[in-house]
Amino acid sequence: MKTLFTNACLLLRSAKGSYYALKDACLGVDGKYIAYIGKERPEGLWDAVKDMSGKLIIPGLVNAHGHAAMTLLRGVGSGLPLQRWLNEAIFPIEAKMKPEDIIAGTRWAVMEMLAGGTTLCSDMYDFPWDAAKVYEEAGMKVNTGRILLCFDPEMKAEDCERLTECEQFMKDFEGREGEGLKPGACGLVKADVSLHSEYLTTENTVRALAEMAKRYDCVLQLHVSETISEHRECMERHKGLTPVAYLKECGILDKKTYMAHCVWVTDEDLEIMKETGATLVHNPTSNMKLGSGFAPVAKALEKGVNVALGTDGCASNNNLNMFEEMHLAALLQKGLHSDPTLVTVDQVIDMATVNGAKALGRPDTGELKEGMRADLAVIDLKRPHLQPAVDIPALLVYSVQASDVVMTMVDGKVLYDNGAYLTIDTEKAWTDYEASVTRLMGSGLFV
Repeated sequence: MKTLFTNACLLLRSAKGSYYALKDACLGVDGKYIAYIGKERPEGLWDAVKDMSGKLIIPGLVNAHGHAAMTLLRGVGSGLPLQRWLNEAIFPIEAKMKPEDIIAGTRWAVMEMLAGGTTLCSDMYDFPWDAAKVYEEAGMKVNTGRILLCFDPEMKAEDCERLTECEQFMKDFEGREGEGLKPGACGLVKADVSLHSEYLTTENTVRALAEMAKRYDCVLQLHVSETISEHRECMERHKGLTPVAYLKECGILDKKTYMAHCVWVTDEDLEIMKETGATLVHNPTSNMKLGSGFAPVAKALEKGVNVALGTDGCASNNNLNMFEEMHLAALLQKGLHSDPTLVTVDQVIDMATVNGAKALGRPDTGELKEGMRADLAVIDLKRPHLQPAVDIPALLVYSVQASDVVMTMVDGKVLYDNGAYLTIDTEKAWTDYEASVTRLMGSGLFV
């Protein structure tokens, strides 16, 4: 399929990393890849030509940390601090979840993300085999895997069932390439090694997981230093080592790692992250809602740490709106440090696109560029709050809302178009979602 977008405003990234708008431009898609970007209409025949007058085309957004099926628990436990939120509100409901619930909740999340211009996400939750099928059926990209948990310090790694399941998921999805991809490119589902956290695992299983990541040459995702108590208790358990230092000692940082939250990481932790190439995944909404604090994003950027953005799950955020995370990421450090120059528009857009793609081990997405994957979102600029569009990059960060997205394309295929989901049976999605919420919560969706 060859598609040509004409009369578009394109958000492009310069070689120096700054963003600019190319107006009245064309973007050509051939199969799964961007084949042309320019002011002149390219020669040749196209299967479809779409007039993008008044529209802005941006790279598809990358949600680098989330728990998709938590759409089933949207807003549950609001107002509680993290540990009470988990123990009193979340864990009791999650204990009742079945594969069909994960399927229903994940599909609902995919619909929300596609409608908001997200084309790739990281999903850390139970029943990843079932969730992966949802992404493949919908045509959206995901990095996911079985989450390592272990509570018995005496358990040997070879006896840990979760470790076995982590490896089985890797085997099932290793090297899964899609039709029409360049050699070595990832398919829709990319298997990660997934570690919940320092405090919900044991050292011997963590070390074993680190070795697994090396064997499969994959990236690794986990939660790190989300709360001050988590950070301090790790230091008490491990002879003064912070979670980042402990993970490094265990070999976790020998492979590229992306760490959610990192609210309480130290300057020394940031140096380790820079040295090892680890990514800090900033979750501003979730961290504020749970009262966890503020990640040192400005300092991380100054030190050269790769910083990405994530929404976290709907239970601790209430939505999967990456534009909201961009907006908050741009504002928080300015207000916190009384310095409007901190965290620039360019840095925020990078966090939501190329930095997230880098963290997830997908270097062929996150940017509008010839030869890159055709993962993009289209925004209607003819909205009252988006005019005048004198500074497109700033407009994207400070003014655009998820509801302004009118089209989302992944690998050259339109998945969402003006409210229509082209790969998802929305009636079935609603029926299944309603049934799961009713069973898990004990009541229907409407008051």
